[in-house]
Amino acid sequence: MSILDKAKALGDRVSDTVTSFSSDEAIANTIIKAVEKQEKVNAILQAKGCNYRVSDMDLGMGVPPSVTFGVRRITDDS
Repeated sequence: MSILDKAKALGDRVSDTVTSFSSDEAIANTIIKAVEKQEKVNAILQAKGCNYRVSDMDLGMGVPPSVTFGVRRITDDS
């Protein structure tokens, strides 16, 4: 197998991987896991009396996929 054939095969595998990451089900599963993580972290922050919460999420559907959380300060009600 020549180097060009190997490069083409690798390119095809990367293309297949990117396509599988962008499927609707994969996106939905990523959102569900990210929201579950956000809720767990916010519960821990609240239990510790912290004035910050995870408030934003950005999903990057690349290779590898990424989730970025944004943190905001909540208002003091006391």
